[in-house]
Order: sequence, then structure tokens, then C-alpha cells
Amino acid sequence: MSFPSGFLWGGATAANQVEGGWNEGGRGPALTDVTTGGSVKEPRYETYIDKDGKPGKKLQKQPLPDGAHYAVLDGYHYPNHEAVDFYHHYKEDIALFAEMGFKTYRMSISWSRLYPKGIEKEPNKEGVEFYRNVFMELKKYNIEPLVTIWHFDTPLYLEEHEGGWLNRDLIEYYVRFATTCFTEYNGLVKYWLTFNEINNTVMFLDMFGNKATDEDYQNAYQILHHQFVASAKAVQIGHAINPDYMIGCMICGITRYPATCDPNDILANRYGWEKGIFYCGDVQAKGYYGTYAKRLWDEHNVHLNITEEDLVDLERGTVDMYTFSYYMSSLETTHEVKDKVSGNFVAGARNEYLTYSDWGWALDPKGLRYYLEVIYDRYELPLMVVENGLGAYDKVEEDGSIHDEYRIDYYRQHIIEMNKAIEHGVDLIGYTTWGCIDLVSAGTGEMRKRYGFIYVDMDDEGKGSMARSRKDSFYWYKKVIASNGADLD
Repeated sequence: MSFPSGFLWGGATAANQVEGGWNEGGRGPALTDVTTGGSVKEPRYETYIDKDGKPGKKLQKQPLPDGAHYAVLDGYHYPNHEAVDFYHHYKEDIALFAEMGFKTYRMSISWSRLYPKGIEKEPNKEGVEFYRNVFMELKKYNIEPLVTIWHFDTPLYLEEHEGGWLNRDLIEYYVRFATTCFTEYNGLVKYWLTFNEINNTVMFLDMFGNKATDEDYQNAYQILHHQFVASAKAVQIGHAINPDYMIGCMICGITRYPATCDPNDILANRYGWEKGIFYCGDVQAKGYYGTYAKRLWDEHNVHLNITEEDLVDLERGTVDMYTFSYYMSSLETTHEVKDKVSGNFVAGARNEYLTYSDWGWALDPKGLRYYLEVIYDRYELPLMVVENGLGAYDKVEEDGSIHDEYRIDYYRQHIIEMNKAIEHGVDLIGYTTWGCIDLVSAGTGEMRKRYGFIYVDMDDEGKGSMARSRKDSFYWYKKVIASNGADLD
């Protein structure tokens, strides 16, 4: 078994989950900075001061009460403030990535580190230089940066005072931010992703038993349209600055199966793919809305504000590659379900043919092959798996070692299936495991839900030395990369 020459092996993180330094170097706050820690049973909250000056908290995705403003409050732990302090440890961490043999490192740029409020005309020079130093450190080890421009971290000011992505003005603010990235890091970065898991905006609407209203859908689809246009404009600008830039979309990839052979389940599964996966991929990769989009809009009386200029931009700003995350699969059914599971914001019927992680994630390596083959057949663009990983409890032995065979087995099975997809003709050019170093979980805010090849001494309450150490999987992945995927033992 072998992968193509030049295959981009590496790992992935997001600024808000590893960086820390939330109020250093001129950085402004983002929504994650007012988001508390949680657990598999306790949700994360966003904290605020209400119009009467009283402190409060709300669930994520719920609207801010009228007259309230976001605030960091005493008595709460905000894990993203410090995260695992990549801001001060990046040289040490990159050296460890190089020791593993990384060919690429996927990371994101914190928008509010470059534009603290998001409305400034000129970027924060200290923030610009921080990322320049990171990219230069990566280049020192011949590690290719793969940079996500937006990874769930719109500046808090834009969320609170400009209405977030529902406001068309955010297209202009984002384009300014993206243009700065393309210009400042020209020659240091080749691979770019415009928006992380852009499809989550719609996928989250009906999760956890939520009953989204037509207004919720109207807002969600309008937000997506603004992000589509922003992405398309950024692609055009990026290519004008450097024609060699490879700019991609990034989709939350969840393979869906019908739970039964009932024709209603078959149709529900097809429509689930269209709504959850194809809707965003088609616009960004093909440059236009699919024929099924009208059905999706009509289901919730959605009427989008779309200009003729928007349609031209979408057509001209298609991506060069399709990238996606993959953690699990799910079942679609129209029948009543008694045995339900949930994981990574996905809830649904349990698949009796699969096993599940401690966080309710269906472990389905073949689902990755299925997804790769379906998507490549649809778009015929180079593909990258830019998130794939297992969140698990890790035990530190008395001698400091961490024997995470469960993580090794998880990756082994997924790499085997990737190779089969390549054998079947899929143009897969890269693979970055999620959380190559332990980080703050986006879903729960925990540290105990560990992903990394590198262990970070930090607990859920923010206590620890931040010391880095190598797990067994560190040495295993080093061997995988050195053999270009041939040695998985």
C-alpha cells in the first residue's frame, strides 16, 4: 500500500482552540472568548451583561437578549483564553511536528488578531508579524502551511454591533481580511481554505431536537449566501495576487445512510445529502445553486437577497480543491427511533453495524471511503481530508508514557480506506489529522477529550504546566509519514 508521491501528510488545529493569548498582541475578542467550558453532559454557554447590568449566560446559537452585550464574567472558566498556548509555544510545537515528519500543517488565522474589531482599515501589525513568524518557522522545517482564513472566529464586535454574517457588510470586512492574508503571506503560504465547515450553519438548525422556524432558515440561508459571495470574491482576489495559490472550500463531511430500505428513508437520505453536504459544495465548487435549492428554500418560505453581481462572483470564484472533515457517519430515517446517539453535534439513530466512541461518535472508516468516492465523482477536484481524529481519554502512566493504541487503530483503519479510494481513482492529495496536538474541544470545551499525538499537561479547569510529551501514536504516525503510508503496523 502506498500513497502518491508528494502526498501531504500532516495535522490540523484551529487558532481559537490552540493559540491562547486571547488579549495579547493587540488581538480583539471573538465569540469563543465569552464561551465557557462544558462537558459531554453540560453544554457550553456564552456569557453577557443584560440591559439592567446583570450577568447572564445563554446556550450557543441562541440569540443575545435585547439590550445585552457579551462579557467575560468572574466565576466562569473560558478555556479558549489560554487554550494550549501555541501563541508562546509555537516554535516548540512546530519542532515536534517536524520530528514527526509533517509535510503540511493546517492552522487558522484569528481574524481579530489581524483586525481586532473587524472594521479597521489597516491590520494590527503585531498580529501580522506573529503569523509571519509562524509561517517562517514552518518553512524552516519544509512544512507547507495549509491556512484556514475563517474558522468560527468572527470578531466579537462584528457579531455584536454589525449583526454578524446576516449583515451583507461582512462580505466587505471579510474580503479586506482575506486580501491582507493573501498579500502579507505571499511566498510563505500556498494552500488556503476560505471558510471552515461552512455547511454547519444549516446542519445545526434541527440538531438536538431543536425546532427551527422559517425565520431561522431564512437567516441561515442568507448567512450562507453572504459567506458564499465572500468566499468567491476572496478566491478571485487570491488568484489575482498569486495564480499559484490553491484555494479550497471546507465542508463538514458526514456520510449518510438510509436506516431502512423504506423508499421514504431512501428519499430522506438523498435529501439529507443535498441539504447538508451538496448545497454548499455545489455553490463553491460548481459556482451555482443546485436545482434542488429551490425545494430547500420553498420548504421554509425562504426568499434570499441575491444580486446579479453575486451570481457572477459565484461563477467566477469557484475553488481549486475540495477539503472536508470526517469523523463519523449517521443514519437517516422517517421512522420513530428509540436508540439514539449523538456526537460532534449530530444526533440520530444508532447504526447496529458500527461501534461508538465515548462521545457518541460512530466509528466508520468505510464511510470515509464512501464520502471520498461520492464527492470526487461529483466535482472531479483534488480532495484533502483536513480533519479526522478520535477524541478519547488518555492515561498518563507513572513513567510519563501514554499508550494510545485505540487512536493508532482509528487512524490505521481510516488510512487503509483512503488508500482504497485512491486505488479507485480518487485524486486525494493530503491528510491532516485533527488535533495533532491536544487542544480545547470545540463542542464541549474540554481538555480531557484528547486528540493529539502530542500530550499537553492541561486539565478542564485550566490547571497544568503546559508541558508537551509524545504519545505512542506520535512515533507511529512518524513511521507512517516516513513510509508514505506503506507501514501501518
